[in-house]
Amino acid sequence: MVSRGGVRVNRRKLVGAALAVPLVVTLAGLVAPSAANAQQALSGKTVEFNVLAADGASVESAEAAVRAAGGTVVTSNKAAGLITATAPENGFTARLAGNRAVDTAARSKSIGQSPRGDKAAKTKAVEQEGRSAKAGKKKSPKATTAGLDPLDSLAWGLTAVRSDLARTKQAGDKRVKVGILDTGVDASHPDIAPNFDRALSRNFTRDIPFDENGEVVDGPCEYRGCVDPADVDNGGHGTHVAGTIAAAADGFGISGVAPGVSIVNIRGGQDSGYFFLQPVVDAMTYAGDAGIDVVNMSFYVDPWLYNCANNAADSPEQRAEQRLIVRSVNRAMEYAHRKGVSQIVSLGNGHMDLGNPLPDSSSPDYPAGTAYPRTIDNATCFSLPIEGPHAIGVSAYGPSQAKADYSNYGTERISVSAPGGYFRDGLGTDWYRTNENLILSTYPRNVALTEGAIDEAGNITPDGEALGVQKACKANGTCGYYQYLQGTSMASPHASGVAALIVSQYGDYTRNGVSLSPDKVKRVLEGTAAEIACPTPRTVDYTPIGRPAEFNATCTGTPSFNSFYGHGSVDAWNAVTNGRKFLK
Repeated sequence: MVSRGGVRVNRRKLVGAALAVPLVVTLAGLVAPSAANAQQALSGKTVEFNVLAADGASVESAEAAVRAAGGTVVTSNKAAGLITATAPENGFTARLAGNRAVDTAARSKSIGQSPRGDKAAKTKAVEQEGRSAKAGKKKSPKATTAGLDPLDSLAWGLTAVRSDLARTKQAGDKRVKVGILDTGVDASHPDIAPNFDRALSRNFTRDIPFDENGEVVDGPCEYRGCVDPADVDNGGHGTHVAGTIAAAADGFGISGVAPGVSIVNIRGGQDSGYFFLQPVVDAMTYAGDAGIDVVNMSFYVDPWLYNCANNAADSPEQRAEQRLIVRSVNRAMEYAHRKGVSQIVSLGNGHMDLGNPLPDSSSPDYPAGTAYPRTIDNATCFSLPIEGPHAIGVSAYGPSQAKADYSNYGTERISVSAPGGYFRDGLGTDWYRTNENLILSTYPRNVALTEGAIDEAGNITPDGEALGVQKACKANGTCGYYQYLQGTSMASPHASGVAALIVSQYGDYTRNGVSLSPDKVKRVLEGTAAEIACPTPRTVDYTPIGRPAEFNATCTGTPSFNSFYGHGSVDAWNAVTNGRKFLK
């Protein structure tokens, strides 16, 4: 996903930190720090903290506690009760301890590492593996239909999910909104522009040029104020996701699974591909407030691949931070669900059974060089958002329907599967280790130029040709570019597109838009999926394609539901023609 290929539910509830200090109540009725904590000296440089309001407490009371403890409120999310504040690095959390308005306070890791750090490097190693080879209800209006675009012949995922058939009945309604919670969306791309909802799009991040040690994070700010407009993508990941979901079917370039729906950029990821807590939570709750129908999430929340309640390898401060992340994200996802948002999440690129996680040696993934090995307890450790409430988890397969080597799996978290690309699919055939095994989608011109895939004149370079970069131009000279990637980050957008078609076909149309409950969307998505049985033998040996034995995976379950494919591959045609029976 960027996301780190996605990584990235429900069954366990984490108990918050216990109240540790007697409380003192002021005459004004505000809860104040205890006398002992009030005497705790504040010292050190000013840093960021996350503060989570206690259950039942207003965010205003938590803000008052932050100020009383010597902090400054930077931003607040009332829906989730999450606050970002600045304060001296020593003594601030001690002053907040025991305050009834505060659930948890922990230092924020909002200043990350160089994009050359472990997480971003591992993400690119998976996704760019090909580069190593060089008012009340009313009847819905008549459904919009669409044809195919010239480059769709290279997008095998469209036919795998039968979008080519589905669009002859339902290509998606413009009033259905799909949120892209990612690194941004390039609204200038000619295949994105026709479906881009500029009015609803938002950027919840601020660029971080360098960290406190001078290490590059996002690099120099492209815009004054270091806040990108809500219609640009300097990473490329979000635009690729958006194109797979809803690139326009207009006889040009490539089309998406649901080419008639609207794309809304709700950016929560940095240019460098890191996803910090406050922007992610803000984007999730905004999706609910803005009436967005489906949100695609192909990432995990930094800095912990797994957030553990009481891991023996972690310090007390680190445990508090992880508990805060879990509670904050869970609140945001519950809020979005109540507001009608279907949340589609990539299962992750860690080649593991999420019910039996491998040891984690990548966390915390920033600041640089701070990761250490941890044993992960499945009952008390959570990777988010895939292990958050109401997540619809998606695994990835290749053009032969083989589970992609990198894809996470497991009956505990999986819902459905979808095309994600598999560079090493087809061992013994001519398409083994070819770009055509990957997923082709939209590529921002600015990123293509930065990565050397095109030159200043817009011509594809020899490096770009080796990567399979495609170019399409209109008669007026407007050109679009397309790149191949793989990952569960590429699988979940196929599922998001099908979910958007489901809302378009069966949703309740009012003057304010379209709505269909997330639970109904999930039932149709799963109920109409095309069953895929476990392979024979059930244990897949990935060592012949050059992977270590750690990648070997065993499929459990039946054709109707198993650990590799869940309920099966998402099927757009079946969803729009036979989905109604699953709505009851």
